[in-house]
Amino acid sequence: MKSTNKLFSWTFALVVLISACSTTQPIVQEVEPIVLPEMQMETPSPLPSYEPVPAGRFDNGRMWTFEYAPSEYFTEEYNFDANQGWFDHARMASVRLPNCSGSFVSAQGLVMTNHHCAREQITQVSRDGESLLDDGFYAETLADERKIDNYYVDQMVEVRDVTDQILALVDAAPMEQRSEVRQQAIADLQAELQAEVGDGHVVQVVSLYNGGRYSAYFFKRYTDVRLVMAPELQIGYYGGDDDNFTYPRYNLDMTFYRVYENDQPLAPEHFFPFTRTGVSEGDAVFMIGNPGSTTRQNTVAQLTYRGQFGDNYYHKVLSRGIKGLEAYYEQDPAGGDAMDIRNYIFGLKNAEKFYGGQVQALRDPALLGRRVDNENRFRAQLAEDSDLAATYLPIFDELESIQVQKIDYSPYYYATLAISPGSRLSSAVMQRALYANLYATYLAQGVSAEDLAPLKNQVISIQDRPASWDVALLTTRLNLFADILGPDHEIVQAMLGGSTPEALAQRIMRESALATSANMPTVMDGDILNSEDPALKLVAAFADRVFEAQQAYSQLSEAESELSSQLGRAWFAVYGTDLPPDATFSLRISDGVVKSYRYNGTVAPYFTTFYGMYDRAFSHDDAQWDLPARWEKPSITMDLSTPLNFVSTNDIIGGNSGSPLVNRNLEVVGLAFDSNVQGMGSSEFILDSDQARSVNVDARGMIEALRHVYRADRLVNEILTAGSN
Repeated sequence: MKSTNKLFSWTFALVVLISACSTTQPIVQEVEPIVLPEMQMETPSPLPSYEPVPAGRFDNGRMWTFEYAPSEYFTEEYNFDANQGWFDHARMASVRLPNCSGSFVSAQGLVMTNHHCAREQITQVSRDGESLLDDGFYAETLADERKIDNYYVDQMVEVRDVTDQILALVDAAPMEQRSEVRQQAIADLQAELQAEVGDGHVVQVVSLYNGGRYSAYFFKRYTDVRLVMAPELQIGYYGGDDDNFTYPRYNLDMTFYRVYENDQPLAPEHFFPFTRTGVSEGDAVFMIGNPGSTTRQNTVAQLTYRGQFGDNYYHKVLSRGIKGLEAYYEQDPAGGDAMDIRNYIFGLKNAEKFYGGQVQALRDPALLGRRVDNENRFRAQLAEDSDLAATYLPIFDELESIQVQKIDYSPYYYATLAISPGSRLSSAVMQRALYANLYATYLAQGVSAEDLAPLKNQVISIQDRPASWDVALLTTRLNLFADILGPDHEIVQAMLGGSTPEALAQRIMRESALATSANMPTVMDGDILNSEDPALKLVAAFADRVFEAQQAYSQLSEAESELSSQLGRAWFAVYGTDLPPDATFSLRISDGVVKSYRYNGTVAPYFTTFYGMYDRAFSHDDAQWDLPARWEKPSITMDLSTPLNFVSTNDIIGGNSGSPLVNRNLEVVGLAFDSNVQGMGSSEFILDSDQARSVNVDARGMIEALRHVYRADRLVNEILTAGSN
């Protein structure tokens, strides 16, 4: 952050949308920032208000950290000795994957995770003529296990409290510099600790309680990871998108890797053996994994803004992006498979469904009413201490003022989200046009061509794509502008010029010099801001307004982040470790019980069976419920009454996929892969244990399938003998 050559803060916003964007960061010289209005509320807030509804004890969740292990609570609540050794074993037997969670389940380095976490890796190790994603894979011998390139498994081996080291620097800085000082302090400490541990280990400094505490996590990183077994996509994603975030379910969403060290299977000291008895309703179960992100410490104003604007627009970005990618894939399935578009669409659909549910939940008067009650209690606690009250109570109004100011800027911010070099959610021609306009704008403001050379090179290096892909994504982006700004908005009208989105996209691809990368050196040396090129004219219709909005929005977001960090310290001052911090894709343990729930006037059973799976297949004339060839007829040796999936009250969010569920003896009873629809949207900002459930693959179902369908005797023997070694 100290560099004099950097982008506007808004420029980073153009490249952020889940994993859709390039990791390369363009560099531009700093210019005069926009001066934002004073943060004060002189008129009634345009955000809706909600009446308080009594909050629950665990509305802020049960995603406990290991450094603040809830030993007393677990011991009392579940009637066993949850001592430090128990928590240490649970931590060391768990692992983090680049995008999910997992666990060691044998003394030979066997790792269990979800099939949907491993799709890209399964595709990667497929050889010519193979489609392991569709056909499944099982390594008959160790020699048959296939190495995954550029992949790793992280095991958290140490935790240090580094709160004082970070906050000492932050508190010494002027208020307006604290955000930058905080980021620099974290980066410097992380680099210092990384140098201490050396190669083979990774250090991450994690903010907890929104900046109320800081921990340094030390990971042992294993980079030799091999695929052992994966079922077919059709059974690992059974029911497809229709069944996604639902229950009852019939998914065998499992995959097994093996970690090697020095070309030999790793022999971990800590692992979770499989249970021999399974689970019954009411049994205590513990989920250990890496939940991605929650916002349960957000203020009501922050949550309300998201429900009406931020998350609502984000959902539109995802929906339109999916439509564009699907349109391209339908035209060119082979080309799409070559670029792994199908897996990418699956991931986006998961996010789309989640954000759609989240928008509904963020508008639910009962759920927001509980957040109001929760916040009122927090404010009352702060008011009892004059120092805390003076320091922290004003922050609530400041945060609400920021949300109100963001309303004006957010449409432009989200309409252009993920238009960045390399993003698969925007067309290459629009990426070139927008960043070329940015380049020319800085030149006109007096930034030297030398300082702008990295940006120029980045624009020139944007790779060509199939024309049908660009047309599809350009069309959906134009529709997105209309979705967010409104079809009659002056910017939308100026962009379309009386044409339809699809017709304009087709014309741009026919007539624009920016349609191919070969023309870009000439384009970048031309008069970009006055060009008649249709792609550059399209971008010129919105660029100035968007650049201003992006900068203002990012400045507001930065101020919001710093205020949230301050409020996090207040949260910790009031509640300490009695309540867990928000999730940060760091290792957590969540407690719960196996439990059915009422829905649609009936009761969802706590488990499903293979009988139900076959009923599903034979009762639906729909490809989503077709069974793979080896599953079409049940094995005569298979017990179809074996539990396949079950539900529990564990606190789950994205990132928890692949988390083991263990019993009090730290034996695997299940594998988390989803939540039900009742928890789909609300779980990000509140835990609603009445109906929200984690949906899990039952350990008994995994063994039954491995033994009787996949004939994976070597793997079954390894798993079942692990606990007796």
